[in-house]
Amino acid sequence: MADAAVRPAGPDDVNEIARIQVLTWQSAFDGLLPPTVLAGLDQEQSAEQWARVVEQGPASVFVATEGAWTVGFCVVGPSPESESAAANDLPVEDAATVALVSTILVEPRWGRRGHGGRLLAAAATTLREQGSTRGIAWVPERNAATMGFFRRVGWGPDGVVRTLDAGGQPLREVRLTGSLDLALAQ
Repeated sequence: MADAAVRPAGPDDVNEIARIQVLTWQSAFDGLLPPTVLAGLDQEQSAEQWARVVEQGPASVFVATEGAWTVGFCVVGPSPESESAAANDLPVEDAATVALVSTILVEPRWGRRGHGGRLLAAAATTLREQGSTRGIAWVPERNAATMGFFRRVGWGPDGVVRTLDAGGQPLREVRLTGSLDLALAQ
């Protein structure tokens, strides 16, 4: 494997981030989201949105590279209280220190090479430095690959689920939670 690394994303990364998002969603969410939703993903519009996030925050964006290629990205930040709330919608005791992993994607052809683990480990380090004590992520219940990834790093369901409207089709997501003290290679 060529040199693999993770670094904070910059403005020059937004086109690759958008490309990876569209390509990965069209592959990983095939069968989970309606074909019209996947076909309607717009890389240019996505790049504009990612440019705002990378340049203005409040989330932190990291990219994984292998050699000269950008192969994945991760977006993390403080969790909105509504995302970390208990099943009864009441704030949890540690709400102020819960972080949200809102996106972690590795382009399918670069999968199973440790990029996801390196992305999450780098993000977790930054989140701990910012005062976060644990993380959460919402994962489609039927997305076995992402569920398996989070389970391998020690995260698991906390009992909270939600159902989103995904282009007229319900998409059930499970909230996973876990430690930000990860013993993964960065």
